[in-house]
Amino acid sequence: MTVTSIHLDTNVDKTKKIPFTAYDFGWVVLCIGMAIGSGIVFMPVQIGLKGLWVFLAAVGLSYPAVYYLQELFLRTLIQSEKCDSYANIISHYLGKNWGIALGVVYFLMLLTGVLTYSTAITYDSSSYLQTFKLTEQSYSDYAWYGLIVVSLLVFISAQGERFLFKIAGPMVIVKFSIIVTLAVIMVPYWSLANLQQLPNFFTFFRDVLLTLPFALFSILYVQILSPMNIAYRKLEKDPLVAAYRSVRANRLAYRTIVIAVLFFAISFSFSITKEEAVQALEQNISALAIAAKVIPGAWVQGMSVLLNVFAIMSAFFGIYMGFHEAVKGIVDNLLSRFIPESRINAKLVSLSITIGIVFFLWAWVSTRFSTMLLLQLSGPIFGITACLVPCYLVWKVKSLQNLRTPAAFYVVFYGVLLVASPLLKFFE
Repeated sequence: MTVTSIHLDTNVDKTKKIPFTAYDFGWVVLCIGMAIGSGIVFMPVQIGLKGLWVFLAAVGLSYPAVYYLQELFLRTLIQSEKCDSYANIISHYLGKNWGIALGVVYFLMLLTGVLTYSTAITYDSSSYLQTFKLTEQSYSDYAWYGLIVVSLLVFISAQGERFLFKIAGPMVIVKFSIIVTLAVIMVPYWSLANLQQLPNFFTFFRDVLLTLPFALFSILYVQILSPMNIAYRKLEKDPLVAAYRSVRANRLAYRTIVIAVLFFAISFSFSITKEEAVQALEQNISALAIAAKVIPGAWVQGMSVLLNVFAIMSAFFGIYMGFHEAVKGIVDNLLSRFIPESRINAKLVSLSITIGIVFFLWAWVSTRFSTMLLLQLSGPIFGITACLVPCYLVWKVKSLQNLRTPAAFYVVFYGVLLVASPLLKFFE
């Protein structure tokens, strides 16, 4: 049975009795963990720099777009007969050459995520060790520290989704609880003095576009949707059931994230001054690392540390599966042009990729590239991969014509804004 003809909305009777299992809950948790990562810990810095009004405008554009683009992205995946990697799914729709080309773009989208998380966890963890007087100097100045952190993250991530459910699951639950708790605790520290005035139109428009990537990444988890689709397709014999469970997990995760993140971001924006946001930008650390220094109370500082570390670690675990899959898809596509697929040693390829990722991330962390700048520059990559490519497939592939809706046009519009957003950095 193929899945090119699946229309979930017309198969309600067949899917409404499917139970919500611990496995489904595990994927919802990983999706939430993927979303509550660098976006939420660095977004307050951007809010502090640009102001709450700019953030609310960016959210008004971004949050509906995130729902539509993730739904569209996932549905283009579940309606494919192929389900072993993103590159092979694109190859199924458009051929091998398109598969390798868009597979590279997909790889770049995931690459920005793993680069962001590996850098953030390395420097933030070092900052915390120094803040709490556990070390006299920053360990991030030593190359060996970055290698240890990256190796540990990759080792845990490479153990598979069921192992990650056990490791990342408690982390996600803890950090979700901390988000709500910190948002409440920050209320007494709210100050209208932190609410910046509304800028002139050009500045406002420029800052809104520059803030789009931060609003996007505060709830985005599109990077984990392909691994989730693959996992469900391997688990379920009936592709309709697999598709339904994927879409259900996606929608539940989205609704949960939006409520929590909005409350947290708004509360944080009233509690952190612009000067503290500038300090975080200059030190290449998150707003939570700054909060641990300025908000009194050891237990509040402890929660900030847990949230930051757990947020970035669990997000790294989630995105690593997609990143490894993207690299493997490109490698398999290239190898299959010269070697019969039956002769490719999948385990050796996977191990080689894992080792290569460790040394690549270690080298990247050593560059000390600005995490905030990387988030802004990655906007066009997400605009192309998560917005424009799925919409192109919808209009190019006949079997996807059921996805040609007004929402798809909005996704195109938002994708164009993301592509254009870094250009305004020159006018800042």
